[in-house]
Amino acid sequence: MNAELSKLRWACRRGMLELDSMLAPFLEHHYLDLSVPLQQDFQRLLECSDMELFRCLLRAETPSDTSLKLILGVIREKHQARYSG
Repeated sequence: MNAELSKLRWACRRGMLELDSMLAPFLEHHYLDLSVPLQQDFQRLLECSDMELFRCLLRAETPSDTSLKLILGVIREKHQARYSG
């Protein structure tokens, strides 16, 4: 599991600060609590381009892979809770 988490930590490092500030904390604080299907969705999400991630996470646009909508919502919810609490 440590090797997988290290790989995911690296994949969470994007070219945009906005994405880094959402993805890395989500991985560290919530990823292990997800169901296996949602963990797999998160892994697939990290294969998206920075621009697609930006549009989907920060502008709530629909991803090209619509099966990622649930994990995107979970990430946005956790991020908002982090700053509204």
